[in-house]
This record gives sequence, structure tokens and C-alpha cells, in this order.
Amino acid sequence: MSQDSDVIEGVETQQLIFGRWPLWATLVGAVSITSGLAFGYDQGVIGGAISFMQDEFGFGSFVEGMITSWVTIGALVGALFGGGLADRWSRKKALIFAAYLLVFGSIVQAIAPSVVVLIAGRFIIGAGVGIASVAAPMFVAESAPAKLRGRYVSGYQLAITIGIFVAQFVDYGLSEDGTWRLMVGLGAATGVLLLLAAYPVPHSARWLISVGRRDDAAESIRKVRGAAEVEGQLAAIEADLQDQPSAEWSDLLIGGARKALIVAVGLAIIQQITGINAVIYYSNEILAEAGFETASAQAGASLIAVGLVNVLATFIALAFVDRLGRRPLLIAGMTGMLAGLAGLTITFLYETTPGDTHSIPGSLALISMVVFIASFAFSLGPVVWTIISEVFPNQVRAKGMSVATAVNWGAAFVLTLLFPILLDGIGHSATFGLLAFFTVISMLWVARMVPETKGKTLEEVSAMFSDESTT
Repeated sequence: MSQDSDVIEGVETQQLIFGRWPLWATLVGAVSITSGLAFGYDQGVIGGAISFMQDEFGFGSFVEGMITSWVTIGALVGALFGGGLADRWSRKKALIFAAYLLVFGSIVQAIAPSVVVLIAGRFIIGAGVGIASVAAPMFVAESAPAKLRGRYVSGYQLAITIGIFVAQFVDYGLSEDGTWRLMVGLGAATGVLLLLAAYPVPHSARWLISVGRRDDAAESIRKVRGAAEVEGQLAAIEADLQDQPSAEWSDLLIGGARKALIVAVGLAIIQQITGINAVIYYSNEILAEAGFETASAQAGASLIAVGLVNVLATFIALAFVDRLGRRPLLIAGMTGMLAGLAGLTITFLYETTPGDTHSIPGSLALISMVVFIASFAFSLGPVVWTIISEVFPNQVRAKGMSVATAVNWGAAFVLTLLFPILLDGIGHSATFGLLAFFTVISMLWVARMVPETKGKTLEEVSAMFSDESTT
């Protein structure tokens, strides 16, 4: 059979089932989406549930910070182990394990008889999210075609925003009754969806070659990309792995891997210190200070200002990340985030009467949140995960992504824990002003340090970082 016939047999017959996209490539996308949904739901649901938890257990602000932030500690631990699991078990099996943790953690939270058990459930959920946040972008980046890799990995971030939106919709729907146990328990459904997506999908070809399963790697490439790309892809992956035969943690500090680590860790920190998780986790409290008095009013405003806007703006990244490139979206997005933070800084210089959402400060707070969330959603949200999944050489990608993702979760924990303390200590206006300052510094760093990776294969990106001229 000719090569063209192989392409038709391997790809175009699958298009009869899934329209434009081949069957197996669609399953790769499904892994990305379901991982992101789980991430987003567990990130977003706590904002509406925490006040009802507080009513039942009667804890103070410190315990509130623990419950809200402990998921990030679990995610940090999960991220540190996630790379090793992805190398040892495969990206696919690491995702399946993460899915089981997500289901179990959701159930523990839902039946928690005490704060201690509730925090334990948050930790388990976090561990699942942390493993998935390493394994899913890595798996998708290694499996997707180079010209569409940004869109595929950005689909992960889109799913995170959809998960947050769904969580806030659930919070809003259940806010009248205050059934927080059902709010957090429904997170188990996202874990089940990830299981359903991950079980049938083929292993990453790069992982298969790294463990000596060349024939299986060829079959994986044939399924996802078609027969025309098999030999070329196999040769490129093998050459890259041969150039970097070792896979020790210390290898991250050598040559191109070190340069990639600097970029990935820097972006991981920037994604958090500019304030996204603090704004999402404490959106209801911010809106309360801005004049939205009842829990229902806060949940409704947050549903629009955070949830829906987050989803819609992420489509900008999907449309342009592989056209305009990574750097332009980062710079444009951080400019918008700076404007939103400046608006929030100004908002809280004024006193707001509870329930008066039509005041100038109340309106400015809502508009500023929308601008901030929208700007993050098409820039630091999807683009950071895309770049982190691209920059590391094949042999150390799992370890590099583990470090970068763990740093991301560590920064998220610190900011989430400190945010309510900063609000109480220096006030809302000064807190958002501090985040604006961090955003300015971050913009300067990105402009100086982050190269453009648009349209390059992972092997070409690796070579670019190995070049002595690369930052």
C-alpha cells in the first residue's frame, strides 16, 4: 500500500467519526480537557463553599486560609512526584492515578466530620491536581502536532476556566441552601471524566521510545498523526534522546536545560505573584467589600466576572497562540492585568456602602475584576502552561515540569495564605497595588527572558535553548 493510502487509512477514515479531527488526536484533546476541568472545578468551588463551611465548623481567618490553601500544598507534593511517576509509569498511567485521587479526595471532603478531615480531603484533591498538572500538559505537548501544540495545550487552560465556571455555577445554584458538601462532592465527577478519557488514549511516543518500545511508539504516532509522520518523528525523537542520554535531577542545571528551567520557573512564579488565585479564591470577599452584600449576590457577580469571562477570554488564546505567538499574548495580557489591578487599587481607596453595587467604586471593582480575569485568561493562564510544556529537552522534560509546576503551586500556596493577612494588615488598596507592582516587574522579565517557540517542534525548541546565544 502506498504512503498516501496509509495516510487515508490511518487518519481520514477516522475523520468520518470526528469530523475534521482524527479519532486518536481527539482523545488526546479529551485528556487535556478533562484534566483541566478537574483542576478548574477544585480551584473554583472553594470560593462559594468556604463561608458555609465556616458557618458549620465556626473557624477563624487562619483556618480559613488553611482550608483554602491546603489544596496547593497537596498540588505541590503531587507536582514534585508527578514527573517521576510520568517517567516511571508513563504519562497516561500518572493521569489515571491522579484521577483516582481526585475522586477519593472529593468524597473525603464531602463527608468530612471535622476541619482536620476536610483539610485532609483538600490535600488529597491537591495531590491529584498536582500530578495531573504535570502529566497532562506534558502528554499533550508530546502527542500533539507542532503547528497545533499551542492550541492543544491552551485547551487545557480553557478547560480549567470551564471547570471554574461550572464550580461557580454550582456554588450559585446551591448558595441559597448552603449545601457545601454537595458543592465539593461533585468534584468526583471530574475525576471520573478524566478516567474515561485517559484509559483508551495511546501512550506518548516520546515516553515509549525512552523505555525502548520503538514499535509501540511508531503505532502511537500513526494513530495520532497519521502514517506520513512516523519515521520522521521517530528519527527526531531518537536523535534528541541520544544527545541527552542521562536523566538525573542535576541535568536540569546544565546547558540548555538550565536555560529552560530559568524560563519555566520564572513563568510559574509570575503566573501566581500577579494575583490570579488570590482574586479567584477570594472573589466573593472582594465583591462583598465592593458592595455586593448577600452570598447569593456575590456568587452571581463572581459567576459572571470570574467564571464566564474567564472561559470566553481563553478562546482568544486558542485562536492566536499558534498565529501571533506566545510572547505577544503574554505582554498584551499582562498590560490588561495591570490595568485591572490599578482599578482595584483605586476602588478600595473609597468606602462602599453594603448593598450599594451601583456606586462608582462598586462598578469599578466589577469592571476591574473583569479586565483582570479576561487579560489573564488569554495570556498568563494558557501561554505559561504551553511554554512550560515546550521548553525542556525530552530526556528531562518530566523532571523540569515537576520542578516548574511545584514552584507554581508553592507560589500559589504562599500567596493564597498571605492574601487575607495582607488584606487585614495593609488593606485592600495597598494589597492590589503590590500585585500591580509585581505585574510591572513580571512584564519586564518576560520581555527580556522568554523566547518565542511558536511553530517549532519540541526538538527544535530544545536545540534553540542549547544554542549559546539563547537566554
